[in-house]
Amino acid sequence: MSVIKTFYDTMPDGREVYQYKIENNNGVFVELLTRGATLASFVCPDRDGVLGDILVGFDTLQGHLATTTYAGEIIGQYANRICDGKFTLDGTQYQVTQNENGVTCLHGGGEYNSALWQAIITDDNAVEFSYHSPDGAEGFPGNVDITVLYVLNDHNELEIHYTATTDKKTIVNFTNHAYFNLGTMAGGDVLDHELQLFCDAFTPTDERSIPTGEIRPVAGTAFDFRTAKKIGRDIGLDDVQLVQCRGYDHNFCVSGESGKLRPVAKVSDEKSGRKLEVFSDLPGVQLYTGNFLDGSETGKGGIPLQKHAGFCLETQYYPDTPNQPDFPSCVLEPGKTFKSLTIFKV
Repeated sequence: MSVIKTFYDTMPDGREVYQYKIENNNGVFVELLTRGATLASFVCPDRDGVLGDILVGFDTLQGHLATTTYAGEIIGQYANRICDGKFTLDGTQYQVTQNENGVTCLHGGGEYNSALWQAIITDDNAVEFSYHSPDGAEGFPGNVDITVLYVLNDHNELEIHYTATTDKKTIVNFTNHAYFNLGTMAGGDVLDHELQLFCDAFTPTDERSIPTGEIRPVAGTAFDFRTAKKIGRDIGLDDVQLVQCRGYDHNFCVSGESGKLRPVAKVSDEKSGRKLEVFSDLPGVQLYTGNFLDGSETGKGGIPLQKHAGFCLETQYYPDTPNQPDFPSCVLEPGKTFKSLTIFKV
C-alpha cells in the first residue's frame, strides 16, 4: 500500500492544488484532489487484467473548474435540492443560495465542491480532507467543520468516511458526486450496464425535480431495479417521471435500517467484466444517468461528455428533507457529531 502526494496545478488566485494517489497491493488505485476533495480517478482491471479508469471526469484542473457536472466532488452542505432554497429550524426560516434556475438550492450552492480543502496522509492507504464552513455560508446556519477520509484497502474497497460538527443547529447532507462508467469513458454510454438497487421505493418529483413528499413503491414501475436489469431497458418509457428528467434522476429509499451499513447497489458491465458494489448507512441514494450531458464539455482523453456517459449513485438523505416531515431527519445539533460511511467496491 502507498500514498503519493504530488503538485497538481494552481488555482486562478494562486493557491496550489495537490493530488494524492492511493494504491493497494492489487494495483488498484484512486487519485484525489484537494480542490473539492475530489475523487478524480478510480483505476481497476477488466476481466483480462487491463487497467482502466472507471470515473467520468477531467484530465486538468481547468476542466474541473469549468464543469457544471460536479464530477467526483464532495457535495455539501446539502447535497441535492432544497425547494425554493428555504427551510425552517425552530421557527427561524433560512434562505439559502438559489443556484438552480434562480429558484432551487442545488448541492448547497456549490460551496464545498469548489473549496480548496486541507489534506493529510493518515496511513499508508488513507488521506483525510478537512474543511471549515463559516456560519452563514450560502445561507446555512452554523460553523460547520467536516472531514472526509478516503481509505482504499486490499479488498478493493474505497471507503469514504464523513464526520461533521456544528456550533448551531443546522442541516447536513454530504455525498460524493462520482460518475461511473465501468467500460471507461472510451467504452461508450452506460445504458447496457446491469444495475441492481436494494430499494423497494423511490421519491417521485415534480417538474422542478423537487420531491412531492410521496414515497412510492417501485413494484410495477420503470424504477424497479430490485432484480438486476440494464440501465437503458426502461429509460425511454413514456413515464412522466422519466420524461421530465430525461431519464433517471431520482432518490431511491435504501432498504434496511438507516444508520447501519448495508448494500445499496450492484452494477456490472458485460463488455469489460468489471463490477461495482455500493454500501452505505444513509437512507437514500440518487440514481442519475447523465441525462443533461450534451457533448459540450470535453472529458478525459479528449472525449466529449455525451448523454448517459456515466451514472451516479449518490448516497444521501432524501432531497428537500428539511421541508418534508415524513422523510428521515438530516438535522445536526451542537454537541453532536455526524458520522457516515459509504463504500465503493470493485
